[in-house]
Amino acid sequence: MARPCFKLEKVHPDPVAGVDEAGCAPLAGPVVAAAVILDREKFPRGIDDSKALPAAVREAICTRLYKVAVVGVGMASVEEIDSINIYWARMLAMTRAVDALGIDPAMVLVDGNRCPRWERPSVAIVGGDAKCRSIAAASIVAKVTRDRIMTEHARQWPGYGWERNVGYPTPEHQRALRELGPTPLHRRSFAPVRQLSLQL
Repeated sequence: MARPCFKLEKVHPDPVAGVDEAGCAPLAGPVVAAAVILDREKFPRGIDDSKALPAAVREAICTRLYKVAVVGVGMASVEEIDSINIYWARMLAMTRAVDALGIDPAMVLVDGNRCPRWERPSVAIVGGDAKCRSIAAASIVAKVTRDRIMTEHARQWPGYGWERNVGYPTPEHQRALRELGPTPLHRRSFAPVRQLSLQL
């Protein structure tokens, strides 16, 4: 696989924050966003789109990022997802992540085709985790954080396989949902959960 070509953020003045989220598609759990400001001279090697990295590598890079970068994490709860829908919950989580940095970035680079409704200078970049190192770093932090949350929830709600599927609609998860029913962490606004809830 070709390595990502991180060029876009070089045209913006420091500090540049990259923002990405994890957890839009799962049937359960929060959506988690991260914002990362990298030191352009000192950052972990191997940063890439989180989906392209093995779990152990993501974990190691995430740990290193907290030591050498400015990191903010924001979440939107299941209740917020069901109340305002996943799109706006995603925007809310990203806004909270940037707020959590404690620093006002000169520019925010957001993965996707739209930025949250904020006053910050920002640019939405489709496929940004392959074009901006700071977005790729944010994707790693968001993914690792959310996976840890769902693994912890798996202990409280065994049987759904969240320690493996982290809430995504795998056959294992969907089978458990039919057999065990939805938990308080399931998103009632998502069709598979909503349809099952109407049948109960």
